[in-house]
Amino acid sequence: MDKGALLDRLGLAGEDRLALAKVLDRAGQAVNRNIPAATDFLSPQQRSQAQDCLRLAGIPETAYVLQGGYEGAERQVLLFLPDWMERSNAESPIRCLRASFREEEKLTHRDFLGSLMGMGVAREKIGDILVAPDSADLLVLDSVADFLLQSWDSAGRAKLRVTAIEPGNLHIPTVQRREVRDTVSSLRLDAVASSGFRLARGKAAALIESGKVQLNWRECVKPDKLLEAGDVVSAWGFGKFELSEAGGLTRKGRISIVLQVYV
Repeated sequence: MDKGALLDRLGLAGEDRLALAKVLDRAGQAVNRNIPAATDFLSPQQRSQAQDCLRLAGIPETAYVLQGGYEGAERQVLLFLPDWMERSNAESPIRCLRASFREEEKLTHRDFLGSLMGMGVAREKIGDILVAPDSADLLVLDSVADFLLQSWDSAGRAKLRVTAIEPGNLHIPTVQRREVRDTVSSLRLDAVASSGFRLARGKAAALIESGKVQLNWRECVKPDKLLEAGDVVSAWGFGKFELSEAGGLTRKGRISIVLQVYV
């Protein structure tokens, strides 16, 4: 199946189609030129789409590694490896930078991203941005790292001091989640989403059917899709939660669940 047919089969368009086309190009580069080849940073949704696409193309998971700069990174690259290269010898295309500023400036993720876009740096060249009270650690592709080290000196009105750091020195913030215990009539997506998003079940079903809900970073429009422990559900404007536990039946025949809701 050629590249266009693969992308058509996945029903992709716009930016996602372009991102996936580049992924397939990198996979072909690793095979045809027998060298490692890395994609740009992919969002969780694009990463899931890419893995589906590679599976359809017959490219096994052993042919690439996922790297985000640290364990649990949201935005990651796919690094395709030639047959002769061991995973342990693969050199990461990711560099770590720290942009320091005065704590009273109170800069946010949006401030840093806006500054980078204003400099003409494409979003896909930047991975996670980890903001602390007086600094932000960034994961970036090596193709833009030197430019940022030399030229990036401000975000808004705040002055920045940008330096390279080792991955082990990253300031990784603790993920904030709250536990929600509830019971549901079934493990259908609409029933669990009703609990996780605090919506009436009918409204949750309508949200799902509208295409605004993702299950494990893939769009899901089926309210009756059954969930399992470990599944992650997200919806634009409503947040994200993980079904961490699905227990037994209560005396009233309902299913006990535990959700980890991201805050």
